[in-house]
Amino acid sequence: MSVFSLDVSQANPVTIKTVDDLCSQLGVSIAEQEKEDYRRLLAIFHDASEQLMAMDDYVPLVDEERFSREAIYFPDSKENSHGAWAWKCNIVDKQENNGKLKNKTFALKDNIAVKGVPMLLGTNFVKGYVPDCDATVTKRILEAGGQILGKAVCENLCHSATSHSAGTGVVENPYAKGYSSGGSSSGSGVLVALGEVDGAIGADQGGSIRVPAANCGICGLKPTFGLVPYTGSGSNEPTNDHLGPMTRTVLENAQLLEAIAGNDNIDDRSFAAPNPLNIPAYSTIESLPITKPLSGRKLAIIIESLSTPAIDPRVLKTFKAAVSQFVELGATVEEVSIPIHSKGAAIWTGISKVGGFLAKTSGSFGRRGHQMLGLNVLFNGMGQENWDEAYASTKNIYLNGLYAVDRFPLLLAKATNLSRQLRDAYDAALEKYDVLLTPTLPYVATSHAAPSATPLEQITKQIGLTSNTAPFNQSGHPVLALPIGMLEVLEGPGVKDGVKLPVSMQIIGKWWDEMTVYEAALAWERTNDWKSM
Repeated sequence: MSVFSLDVSQANPVTIKTVDDLCSQLGVSIAEQEKEDYRRLLAIFHDASEQLMAMDDYVPLVDEERFSREAIYFPDSKENSHGAWAWKCNIVDKQENNGKLKNKTFALKDNIAVKGVPMLLGTNFVKGYVPDCDATVTKRILEAGGQILGKAVCENLCHSATSHSAGTGVVENPYAKGYSSGGSSSGSGVLVALGEVDGAIGADQGGSIRVPAANCGICGLKPTFGLVPYTGSGSNEPTNDHLGPMTRTVLENAQLLEAIAGNDNIDDRSFAAPNPLNIPAYSTIESLPITKPLSGRKLAIIIESLSTPAIDPRVLKTFKAAVSQFVELGATVEEVSIPIHSKGAAIWTGISKVGGFLAKTSGSFGRRGHQMLGLNVLFNGMGQENWDEAYASTKNIYLNGLYAVDRFPLLLAKATNLSRQLRDAYDAALEKYDVLLTPTLPYVATSHAAPSATPLEQITKQIGLTSNTAPFNQSGHPVLALPIGMLEVLEGPGVKDGVKLPVSMQIIGKWWDEMTVYEAALAWERTNDWKSM
């Protein structure tokens, strides 16, 4: 420990009682003859902390002249038919720009910072936050020539895999109103599916890119952990945090990833990623051969992914029919058993509930990166008013997290070690196979929970939903959700009309091998009309 001075300011508030109170909280005591020494050391720390807090914050600079923020407003229902826009704006490079994303439009999930544009986070739990910086992905889209049209609705604090939880109201499925568009990147999935933007950035902490991609019939990639920097984005639990592209086609997905990937030397999640100048040219997948494009490739279905809770047999049938098409493309397809996959969601839960609670109450620690202090302030000192506005899953995380800290203090550490075992198991399978395959979700989108639904009724709508998605947030592997068919709904307002909603499959690759994932997905997409399957 370093102490740089023994002088204490006259206004310093630290007393012997302060030391006694701290010891009481720790459940320990200090010898009487030592208390004054520790009081003085604590007082010195207090003065140093006050001086530090009085300094100006250090925030990434934004070129608001080149990337001026225009037409910032909250859209009315006429401009927001499916409730997917959280906020609208218009930002584009004022300089001549022939970048990779020129003439393309984008929306950002509303946990991603755009300076001067309010961030709602889908919640009334905290209110009034306006970022003072741009997220790294925001900057990269603009520098690549893309046009940002606004923020897409984020489910309540990213705590729902269905789309009824946002403070702005339900987000409707693009194929049938009354049904979930998936969460928590619900607005991103809908805006892409409706064609209101060419692409969107989602955040995936347990499936939050892949679930809405599946429900909305689009392509959604959770990249390798850290490939896309998380700087300037609202976090749930740092080891689960991923940002990724959501698009209508595989090639568009690859083009967007190419523009946003690579370390930014700010977010420690990204430190192992290549420099942006060394990112693979993912868009070159368009030169994939037409005839037998996957010749020599070995694919495998994870057996345990076929027996997740609440799985619809019709989803399994659709999935197996889709997988069979890979054989026509030249690949061999086998099955592989990865027993720990069935425990993956439980491992994820141990980390996301405890880590998510600690991150919101004590703040993320041991991290290098940028902290959005204005947002941290809003989470600091939660009161009854905040609690009353919290979504059921948010309350559940706080209760579960606090309970675990008290009753299972080693749970987070144990789950962290088990997550390495999970990653190693997938890696072992990927030594033999080029990619792994699973159904993305066990059933098609459900109808929205009623406004009067109890906490259990709200959460019941997503039971088992992320069994095949959440494990890969902890293992960190790249995973693409690809639409593969349509099935009739079994409940809700569309039953009588025979409404059909999308089904999706996951393609899982080795760390940093998004290229192989994209090649498998593009080969399948080019030769299949998923909407007729």
